[in-house]
Amino acid sequence: MAIADLSPHPTALVTAHGGGTAPAMRFGRRPALAGAGLEALFAWVDDIAELTQPARIHWVDGTRGENEALLRQQVDEGKLIKLNPEWRPGSYLARSHPSDVARTEARTFIASEREEDAGPTNNWAAPAQIRATITPLFEGSMRGRTMYVVPFSMGAVGGPLSHIGVQITDSAYAVTSIGIMTRVGTSVIEQIAAGKPWVKTVHSVGAPLVDGEQDVAWPCNDEKYIVHFPDTLEVWSFGSGYGGNAILAKKCFALRIASVIGRNEGWLAEHMLLIRVISPEGRSFHLAAAFPSACGKTNLAMLRPTIPGWRVETLGDDIAWLRPGDDGRLWAINPEAGFFGVAPGTGETTNVAAVETLWGNTIFTNVALRPDGDVWWEGLTEDVPAELTDWEGNPWTPESGRPAAHPNSRFTVSAGQCPQIAPDWETPEGVPLDGILFGGRRATNVPLVVEATDWSHGVFLGSTISSERTAAAEGTVGELRRDPFAMLPFCGYNMADYFGHWLKVGQKLRFDRAPRIFQVNWFRKGDDGRFLWPGFGDNARVIDWIIRRIEGRVPAVDSPIGRLPRTEDLNLDGIDVSDDDLRELFAIDRDLWLQETALTEEFYETFEGRVPAALHAELAALRFRLTRSA
Repeated sequence: MAIADLSPHPTALVTAHGGGTAPAMRFGRRPALAGAGLEALFAWVDDIAELTQPARIHWVDGTRGENEALLRQQVDEGKLIKLNPEWRPGSYLARSHPSDVARTEARTFIASEREEDAGPTNNWAAPAQIRATITPLFEGSMRGRTMYVVPFSMGAVGGPLSHIGVQITDSAYAVTSIGIMTRVGTSVIEQIAAGKPWVKTVHSVGAPLVDGEQDVAWPCNDEKYIVHFPDTLEVWSFGSGYGGNAILAKKCFALRIASVIGRNEGWLAEHMLLIRVISPEGRSFHLAAAFPSACGKTNLAMLRPTIPGWRVETLGDDIAWLRPGDDGRLWAINPEAGFFGVAPGTGETTNVAAVETLWGNTIFTNVALRPDGDVWWEGLTEDVPAELTDWEGNPWTPESGRPAAHPNSRFTVSAGQCPQIAPDWETPEGVPLDGILFGGRRATNVPLVVEATDWSHGVFLGSTISSERTAAAEGTVGELRRDPFAMLPFCGYNMADYFGHWLKVGQKLRFDRAPRIFQVNWFRKGDDGRFLWPGFGDNARVIDWIIRRIEGRVPAVDSPIGRLPRTEDLNLDGIDVSDDDLRELFAIDRDLWLQETALTEEFYETFEGRVPAALHAELAALRFRLTRSA
């Protein structure tokens, strides 16, 4: 129902900031359902309204008409710019405040009861103490604004691998983004009414409007917090309107909170893409892959192979939930409904499938605006427009000496628009995994591809994922940014315990049905600083070898670090990779690897004895094999 068509009526009185009372007004229809679950939901909504003191409440029903009304409202308020429908139908541009352009990781907390349960890789806060800190910030934070109640499902509503939640927010931008990224609607309310557990998430931009104060295009607050309460399954976010901080269903729920739920229930919430690879013979294989930022994750999710006969269907680009099945296999779903991708670097030569996905019905944030009403960002096209309006609304030319689009500018679009989305990508049961890939951006040491010898060794590989901080030409092995399983910012509990949980999940799988684990590295460089591997669509040649290993059609070469391909088993037809480059792509420098084992031991020691003994054993075995290979 469109907001403009609704008449407000008073509900319970809420306490105004500083004393007195102010009536909260309800827009939208409170669900006309009953049940113990809804009683708890209604009581929670009333509690948040009493705390934040909104001018009105809107229960989001997820309908198309409601979404269109919210978009029109934001255009009328100057918060969105409607793009030229001839070039980008149904699409909009948002410009954030320059101080609110990325995840606020320094102010992101895990508020577990015990500090050791959060672990050294998370910012920990005592629950009572952090509540005492953030509750005053939320007091009256929604004054003059609409409080939206957004019921959402991660995964198909009612699916066996799905979970649900409710987000309260005072940002219409967040509401329309959540509508793309999740399944929103009354069907979720029905799940709550039936007693299904749900996660509570609260978000405020922290910019109350007092006494008719004029709103701004991007309200936010200099004070920012994102606090996760894993013991009570809650998320509270204050001060930021940026997607990663405001779409709480995404990283906050789908990874940090879901990783805790998965630990408790025996499954895994992972920062992984999900694809179906179809061989020239028509056989299908399902792969999940965990890569840190800037390591080719989205490109692999929408891979277009350069070798004839192979096809890739996209199932998900960012998050996968993995659950052991009764059949001994590991099943996976993409719990999201959309893509929230980085725009710069996404272009016609790097990821044509992503570009084709953005034909319309997209919310862009912090990209540049063309004079014809379309959008542009660095890397979209080889030709740079002669003039643009940059992401801050200022005139821009190629001589301006600054990026036209913010480096973290984003697009939010339905996954269903991807031209190579799998036809069954929303199947509630998910797909059975044949392989799991881990990868980082390494200029040295790590080969193009290596196969783990078994599940325990694969978990060891995942725990050691890292990328060089420095320019690859420097090749400094010691300066590594650790990102185990690409989950360092997203694991909701002690990461050493998370390693142990991976080992436990492996024990639930049949040894002959568990997915095979591989480590890949598209970014190894030669001494001259150039990439040794062409990457992009040619990464399908590595996938081809991985699939043939899964099928048992080609042998592998044992090495101290794992199983490597024979070069003659790689399909290199049509690309120019010299014999010297091939040797370097798979070269193992014993001394450098021994240095790396020392760094891994140092990393493990930060967990103060909680790293599983099995991983210490893998590290010791690696050192032994390296020493023996001398």
